[in-house]
Amino acid sequence: MSENTISILEGNTFVVSDRRGNIDASLTEPTGLFSWDTRFLSRWILTVDGMQLNVLSTDELDSYFSAQFFLAPGTGTIYVDTDISIIRKRAVGKGFHEDLTILNHKEQPIDLRLRLAVGADFADLFEVKDALLKKGEYFHRIEDRLLVLGYRRESYSRETWISTTAQAAIDEQGFTFSVHLGPHEQWSTCLEVGVEIANMHILHNEVHYQHSGLRVRPDMQHGLVKWHQAAPTLSCDWPWLSRIYQRCLVDLAALRFHSPLVPGDALPAAGLPWFMTIFGRDSLITAFQALPFYPELLETTLRQLALLQGSRYDDFRDEEPGKIIHEVRFGEMTAFEERPHSPYYGAADSTPLFLICLDEYERWTGKADLVRELEMEARAALKWIDTYGDLNGDGYVEYDRRNKETGLENQCWKDSWNSILFADGSLSRRPLAVCEIQGYVYDAKVRCARLARTFWRDPELAQRLEQEAAVFKQRFNQDFWIEQQQFFALALDGDGRQVDSLTSNIGHLLWSGIVDEGKAEACMRHLMSNRLFSGWGIRTMAEGDGGYNPLGYHVGTVWPHDNSLIALGLRRYGYDEAAAYIALGMLEAARFFEGRLPEAFAGYPRNLTGFPVEFPTACSPQAWATGTPLLLIRTMLGLEPVGDRLTAHPAIPKTLGQLNVSGIPGRWGRADASGSGSVVVSESIDHLERLMV
Repeated sequence: MSENTISILEGNTFVVSDRRGNIDASLTEPTGLFSWDTRFLSRWILTVDGMQLNVLSTDELDSYFSAQFFLAPGTGTIYVDTDISIIRKRAVGKGFHEDLTILNHKEQPIDLRLRLAVGADFADLFEVKDALLKKGEYFHRIEDRLLVLGYRRESYSRETWISTTAQAAIDEQGFTFSVHLGPHEQWSTCLEVGVEIANMHILHNEVHYQHSGLRVRPDMQHGLVKWHQAAPTLSCDWPWLSRIYQRCLVDLAALRFHSPLVPGDALPAAGLPWFMTIFGRDSLITAFQALPFYPELLETTLRQLALLQGSRYDDFRDEEPGKIIHEVRFGEMTAFEERPHSPYYGAADSTPLFLICLDEYERWTGKADLVRELEMEARAALKWIDTYGDLNGDGYVEYDRRNKETGLENQCWKDSWNSILFADGSLSRRPLAVCEIQGYVYDAKVRCARLARTFWRDPELAQRLEQEAAVFKQRFNQDFWIEQQQFFALALDGDGRQVDSLTSNIGHLLWSGIVDEGKAEACMRHLMSNRLFSGWGIRTMAEGDGGYNPLGYHVGTVWPHDNSLIALGLRRYGYDEAAAYIALGMLEAARFFEGRLPEAFAGYPRNLTGFPVEFPTACSPQAWATGTPLLLIRTMLGLEPVGDRLTAHPAIPKTLGQLNVSGIPGRWGRADASGSGSVVVSESIDHLERLMV
């Protein structure tokens, strides 16, 4: 989100306002109170005697769910020197609560007219994102100190309930307060905003808060303290890493989401503002990144995705038996099947990622019960890979949307319409077998062979999967390798052609282990070349390719989560220094974002800008960007479970000095790991021989 906005959130309810605490949204701006994919407030503007207020200061209170705004009226001069000040204290929970306080600093009494203008457009998030118009009707009603704003379309109904503790004149556009203040007196009112979602049986017009002193403290505060206490303790000579780590813990807590479709514990939502819901791929990768810190996130993610696993053949939702979901939505366009997201299965990578994470969870935690409990779901996912996932019978997993109107054109992690381009910039043709998905499939089969032999008592399946994986790896290294350019094709397209652009996807191949040893060094060289490595991180597409754009969503920007998986892959193949380069670049970039890495940032060279340039519509906080520093910490320390022990093989940039993490949870109970920075990383990336092993 923009630095000119303040965001607070809890679950999938969030408020985005300007720095005065005001909301003045258009149909295309993601500001407002949002819950369950609907904007319940699009206008929330405070004025005093008809004047807008100036910002003195804002305070996000070191939490994700509350903020304070310190304001004063304008005086018409360069000096503020105001006689009154205004404090707004806001906390989001089930709806939100706002304490509004006016202070008189004069020796004389004053009379003020406060106006709180309110409005609700009830825009579906897809309508905000795509600038679409509403099709239903609006209504309102006024009761004692209560204004209800509503929207109805057939049986679909949403309402916003706004109440005040102070006497006010209420009309359909807001509240007017007539305030008399004696010398040095103050006046306050409490404002409650709740949401009602009738056909989902959700009523959020009772917001539970405790008032403690001058701070509004919702009942999430206790949970946040427990969340911090459960995390491993980190210390580092480079002070920014501790700050980044604490920011990750808070944001990860904020992004926890409880689904009404599948009751149970929370799993990570994908990101604010567009993706505050379950995403198969995003939730799995985020929980994988966080596994050494919060293993329960991955357990919950696996359980909930298993319960939503595809069971039928549905063109509209791209659903197939055994397939793991892409996304779940709850708004108006989903309710009227103008979008297929209830749930939607348009992702070809979430199914093998599910299997990878199932094995990784057992390796770290030793909790075999989950592996046994989800055996049937895992077998169904394996069957999907071999049947529905292989569209043309060539042995690779391809995708091609069956919902031609509103389904995703690209169903890999780079899911924008123009992400899979040839080197000359021309579009590829579906169905597409994207390279990293083949790596995930290979890894999933290797891992499931272990699960079958050790936990499912099926040695025949284990042997078959091992044989299939070996043949698959050999074929992949022949079919996807571009000999002349010495890197793997981004994809094989519908005509069987190698999509020859140079992209970050080859780093995911290292993570999966599908790359032949003789080809790994060439991949590393390309990843660390000036064409792909910006100095902050690996670009999604190489500079110089026809489709390259440093501000292109998936064709030149730098994505933190992408880099975290690439760094882990580089360490898997022994390229410790290259991994350290990426880790330090990402962590140094996080400094410029106040410790919070965004979804993506521009791919400009570091020596051109001197700082990472924001991508204009990046989500922040965003789940797998939040998880990136956590996976980088694991990667720098070289943490891996071996039997019932946690092993560490540090390769830490010298800039960071000593790095210690204590209380790492796993099958060993709690363990400590530490290392001293020994890898010299300079800003120059021209001399690749430094990175050779």
